[in-house]
Amino acid sequence: MAENDKKEYWRWTESNWKNPDIRWKDAEYITLGIDVGSVSSQAVIMADSQIFAYGNTRTGSNSPDSARKVLGYTLDKVDIPEDRVDRCVGTGYGRANVPFADNAVTEIACHARGANFIYGPEVKTVLDIGGQDIKIIRCDNQGRVVDFYMNDKCAAGTGRGMEVFADILEVPIVEIGERSFQVEKEPRPVSHTCVVYARSEAVNLLRKGWSTERVLAAYCRAMAERICSLVERLGVISGFAVTGGMAKNQGVMDRLMPMIGLEPMHTEWDTQIAGAAGAALIAYDSCLTE
Repeated sequence: MAENDKKEYWRWTESNWKNPDIRWKDAEYITLGIDVGSVSSQAVIMADSQIFAYGNTRTGSNSPDSARKVLGYTLDKVDIPEDRVDRCVGTGYGRANVPFADNAVTEIACHARGANFIYGPEVKTVLDIGGQDIKIIRCDNQGRVVDFYMNDKCAAGTGRGMEVFADILEVPIVEIGERSFQVEKEPRPVSHTCVVYARSEAVNLLRKGWSTERVLAAYCRAMAERICSLVERLGVISGFAVTGGMAKNQGVMDRLMPMIGLEPMHTEWDTQIAGAAGAALIAYDSCLTE
């Protein structure tokens, strides 16, 4: 296989969607939230505080281009002109570089507000596992931040770390969760979740005769343990919601929740749009107070 044809095992599915039951022309305010993260970017268009459409794409090397790309991908699904948007809020690590945003808001505030929307007002603790960091957020029933803890900028236990591991083991990232449970006995966790050391450790385990599934199980357990240790620093109370792409990885989530001792909340929405949804809601609030 040529170098340019190498399979990208890390690549997850991009998506866009619109709500067929909403007539945007009947809305008083159209607001837009743009979340430019280190790994993925999302856009959420709301009509009077209800999700009308969203898009979820890979972040590129340039924040303004990534913001424009995800907005275009979202608008592809709808017939709404861009100039109909009344207000736009940018968030995520690239929030200051969303060229068409009216203002920028931290992802901590936006994920708290977005989790309140997509999970419901019962949310009290939000675990956001992003591409490059992990945030644990305590919020009230209005989605306002009460307290938070954030790890350092390290890929260990994050979405980027999982992408790297998918390429190391040549397993499509969407299959990691399911395949990690295809073991007769749960193995001990790997010693490192750091992507630098995980690579050599994974190779050594495979050379010792471990199956790919067993290595996946050991890595997912190690990630779950790392995330749990971070959650415990802030403390967790019932009403526990997870946002970000890692919420879709059952290999990590199903190992994490027994460690925490709580049942996770469930949502029908894509967990990756929480930040952008929160940004769109904050934009809507500003329309009401003008």
